[in-house]
Amino acid sequence: MRALLLPLALLAPCSALAQSTPPPASTELHCGQLFDARSGRLAGPHTVSVRDGRIAALAAGIPATSSRGAVDLRGHTCMPGWTDLHVHLEDQSSPQSYSEGFRLDPVDYALRSVGYAEKTLLAGFTSVRDLGGEVAPHLRDAVNQGRVRGPRIFAAGKSIATTGGHADPTNGYNSTLSHLLGPPGPTEGVINSIDDARQAVRQRYKEGSDVIKITATGGVLSYAKSGDAPQFTVDEVKAVVDTARDYGYRVAAHAHGTEGMKRAVLAGVTSIEHGTYMDDEVVRLMKQRGTWYVPTIYAGRFVADKARIDGYFPDVVRPKAARIGAQIQDTFARAYKAGVKIGFGTDMGVGPHGDNAREFIYMVEAGMPAAVALQAATIRAAEVLGVDDQGVIEAGKRADIVAVPGDPLADIAQVMKVDFVMKDGTVYRRPDDNGAAGAP
Repeated sequence: MRALLLPLALLAPCSALAQSTPPPASTELHCGQLFDARSGRLAGPHTVSVRDGRIAALAAGIPATSSRGAVDLRGHTCMPGWTDLHVHLEDQSSPQSYSEGFRLDPVDYALRSVGYAEKTLLAGFTSVRDLGGEVAPHLRDAVNQGRVRGPRIFAAGKSIATTGGHADPTNGYNSTLSHLLGPPGPTEGVINSIDDARQAVRQRYKEGSDVIKITATGGVLSYAKSGDAPQFTVDEVKAVVDTARDYGYRVAAHAHGTEGMKRAVLAGVTSIEHGTYMDDEVVRLMKQRGTWYVPTIYAGRFVADKARIDGYFPDVVRPKAARIGAQIQDTFARAYKAGVKIGFGTDMGVGPHGDNAREFIYMVEAGMPAAVALQAATIRAAEVLGVDDQGVIEAGKRADIVAVPGDPLADIAQVMKVDFVMKDGTVYRRPDDNGAAGAP
């Protein structure tokens, strides 16, 4: 794993973008509208004062005379920085993705992740939950140290799977490779018992993860036939959840199939990711137990579209992508109408990083009001993460603020026009410089 640190550490002195410039002690934002994430309403013109990375004060209205250094956002709506609860920053889908796994080194993926992280931040996402990838904990540290530009990262590290499951890293290997490498175990994130489950969580703790991710069912893009079969017993998931709780972790469960979702919810996971074949019983259980749903509509639509292209996916993957991907938006619509708690997530890395905000548009297309969609990426996302210092623009909270021109509640497509991004009081994008300002 030390090899992953090398490109991230070396990048800082080599890149002009990575040079750290401390934010000013205080900044004033003049917002034409302020989105109140608690109420889901626009609160009118506001002045937001930022000091030492935190929101110091809010005042209704905008002064007639601007103070020196104030940021003019009078034609914009200011919102809390968005959170994407499901990304994979180390990679991005392409027809070469499967062969690259045999040709590229970990440092290659680490270097790629730097650009993906910056694109995500400049798109308005000041926080992400990276649900599976050994690069993410190291990228998180590099961002926190000011070496590269990126969102705040809550990293799962290696996803936990069963043998042959969606996150078994040896799926698709030939018999010679499998024999040479031997079967993966809990250290590699593959379990087959309750004891294995405990060990796998403890290994993630040892490696510095922030959250635990399991693959409770088959998946679309793994080199395996089933995209929805259950892949853990209830007792195995419960062992993951109970051990995770000992370390203060929450557990996210990738799940497409009904039975796998049911087992994960009964075992106490925090969130269900994707949820394609969610039925009425699973909806009832999720509402009863307060389980969150992170839909990832973008990923579903992306893989369904790419499944129409000859050669984009391997033959074993293509039918899964066509069948499962096309259903997620309809599942989301039913879950929202039924009252399931929803957080914002895209599974970006499947689609192109930086396009995350398109998920808002798909959510609104499926029947969710724009204000509720924005809440899913702000105050609700903070609840999923279990943090209380972000997701709202209030005094004392982190100064994570994004702005778009016009009124996104009237036209959700405005989310694709982010031209102001502040994270922890540092401005990374502003209307007059198109992202060139700020640091690190």
